[in-house]
Amino acid sequence: MRKRKKEEKENAQEWLTTYSDMVTLLLCFFILLFSFSEIDAQKFRTIMSSFQGGTGVLESGSAMDIPEELEGDVNVNADEDELKELKDVIEEYAKNIGMEDEITLKIEQRGLVIRFMDSVFFDSGKAEIKSESKEILHYMAELLNKKEFKGKLIKIEGHTDSDPIVYSTTYPTNWELSSTRATNVLRYLIESEGIDGDRVSSSGYSFYRPVASNNTKENKAKNRRVDIVILKSSYEKWEP
Repeated sequence: MRKRKKEEKENAQEWLTTYSDMVTLLLCFFILLFSFSEIDAQKFRTIMSSFQGGTGVLESGSAMDIPEELEGDVNVNADEDELKELKDVIEEYAKNIGMEDEITLKIEQRGLVIRFMDSVFFDSGKAEIKSESKEILHYMAELLNKKEFKGKLIKIEGHTDSDPIVYSTTYPTNWELSSTRATNVLRYLIESEGIDGDRVSSSGYSFYRPVASNNTKENKAKNRRVDIVILKSSYEKWEP
């Protein structure tokens, strides 16, 4: 009888040892996740609190004390503030030149999207930048070359409506038209305005990323656009 109690006690101790090892491994896993990614401080504190109090592995929570503000959070906030400042400046500029309806801005998860209706830069069905529009790109380049924005990556995205190309041999489909428009804006910023080439990329999406249904004349006009996207630092790692 005494021998059986001794074996049960030893088995219980072995189970606790295995359980403690498992909790420790889980802790290491979350620490690795934290070190490899940007994480919200509040979420991390919530996760860590689930390990505290019951197992004795993190007694009283003193083994992992998370500060109220992580460095990553500070960087994100600085990113947001800079992009908001840039948004306000460009919105004021668009208003001053009477193009607040043709130039719209929005801060999204990936960064600041500066949206130009196609008529701002191009004539219908064409991809050559209009001479009178180059002043707008000059203004944009001056802002993007300022010290606080000089390191940010820029995406230029061309979009069309769903109407097929009919009378052009230069652009057989909307793919060629959207891509060439985006590339021409990219080339102008690099070749004429001195934007560093390693900061900029361009893409053409044809009519496959609409912002409105292509069911009315007004909605089609909204979809014919060029977006200049100033990426947040957290999204730059996804860029080639």
